[in-house]
Amino acid sequence: MSKRNIRFFNTTGPCNPDDHYMLPPKERLVGAQLDRYIGDKLYWVLHAPRQTGKTTFLQSWMREINSACVSDGAEPVSCYVSVESCQGISDPERAMRNIYRSICDFATLFEVPVPQVEEADIESLMRTTLIKWSELVAPRPLVVLFDEVDVLQGEPLISFLRQLRGGFAGRGVGKFPISIVLVGMRDLKDYITASKGGIPPNPGSPFNIKSDSASLSNFHKDDIARLFAQRTAENGQQITAEALDYIYEQSIGQPWIVNSLLQRATMRILDRNSTETVTIDHIQEARKQMIQARETHLDALGERLRDQRIRRVIQTIITGETNLAMSQTSPDVELAMDLGLVRWDTQTGFTISNPIYEEIMTRYLDAPYHDNLPPPSTWHWAKPDGTLDMDALLKEFQGFWQSNSEVWEQSSDYPEAFPHLLLMAFLQRVTNGSGRIEREYAAGRGRMDLAVEYQGSWNIIEIKLLRQGKSFENLMAEGIRQTLGYRDSFSPALRSRNGAPVGCYLIIFDRRAEKPAWGERLKWIDGADVTVVGC
Repeated sequence: MSKRNIRFFNTTGPCNPDDHYMLPPKERLVGAQLDRYIGDKLYWVLHAPRQTGKTTFLQSWMREINSACVSDGAEPVSCYVSVESCQGISDPERAMRNIYRSICDFATLFEVPVPQVEEADIESLMRTTLIKWSELVAPRPLVVLFDEVDVLQGEPLISFLRQLRGGFAGRGVGKFPISIVLVGMRDLKDYITASKGGIPPNPGSPFNIKSDSASLSNFHKDDIARLFAQRTAENGQQITAEALDYIYEQSIGQPWIVNSLLQRATMRILDRNSTETVTIDHIQEARKQMIQARETHLDALGERLRDQRIRRVIQTIITGETNLAMSQTSPDVELAMDLGLVRWDTQTGFTISNPIYEEIMTRYLDAPYHDNLPPPSTWHWAKPDGTLDMDALLKEFQGFWQSNSEVWEQSSDYPEAFPHLLLMAFLQRVTNGSGRIEREYAAGRGRMDLAVEYQGSWNIIEIKLLRQGKSFENLMAEGIRQTLGYRDSFSPALRSRNGAPVGCYLIIFDRRAEKPAWGERLKWIDGADVTVVGC
């Protein structure tokens, strides 16, 4: 295949299906049966986080509907319409005229009959447009797929919904669209509630259909394999099972991440026309490049972390502490999950959605500390052979913590997670370029676990917080058990480069309101298996 015609993996924006490897749209929809929504003339909501393939899904489904057999003239006509042009518009009149222009533009683009409305007041423009459009495509029923609906807020959103509700009861062939899907990042009821000053939607509203809301699923392992199999069928390139497993492990099937890793591995790290087998080494390099490039989708995660509602959730997950106010139905958690930042399952509870998001969020949060730390050349942290001396590095950290933590914490946006973030920034300054840090944390675990690799050698670090009412000795005993358990679960066979066991460290930060003097707080206890560090 020529470079100009090379195909890409499943993307998360508008695309030509002839240029992309894709999965059939019906295979990614959760909580919905597409044919039923049309057959039962339902108005419904599709919500999923950014960059999960909503636009690709909608346009693919539109083409599938419009290419169906029309022997009896009863098959629907479908059109995708984005209302993104209404971003930031608070005036209902401007918003409705923008939506009307978008309808005409997208109908023209997708070669669907274009409705023309010459006279209509602003309170009926949308309803009149959809009536005219339905008449124009009759005797075929009309299905409209409205994307980016969450850019509408306040009065424009209420006006838009009111006009759709006005035609809902009379929907039918030649009268009004038989089915409409409203698509955004969150369930529409959340935006209606916000637009009405916190008042929930009227139960009689055709959009108050939480039970009929749908979401796009992440890719499963088999989906990723099937996507790559399309490339294999075209140019013979293979991918190892180990590489596929690593893609899923790092992405948890998040479509944008899967797409980015595969594109980088096959079109940047390898030549785009290469038939060389893609290995885990190629994917690991792709991961490294993707994080360093700070692409727009990943960089946008940082802005989300400024939201106080998100902060409350993420801070609890980082510290690993239990917060009984956190549940899947609490507003803060619902927002974090709808935005794709957090997931919950029976094994881990609440945790960051995938390891790559975890890495990006951590780097964003510890960046102020990382960028203002003294250069590593001023610390003692390396052995004569150039390997990492973790004992020396953590003693340097203890000194820095004593001298700077109280002042630095005053400017922290995530004060409860400050010890974790400062330690990770400290470690990152040393490991950059020659090592990596793997993290494991989740709400309710009571700890954060780190695995630090440097030039082939590994060290395990567990972080725990000493709170009021707990004793250092009891927390230390609990932490030692957990540290050894993490070491064994991380990789029982893992050994450092010289064959010695992995270094294990338990770091306990005193977070009590009434702390002892520094001389008592700073501890260094060499144990048989675990070194305990008090800060």
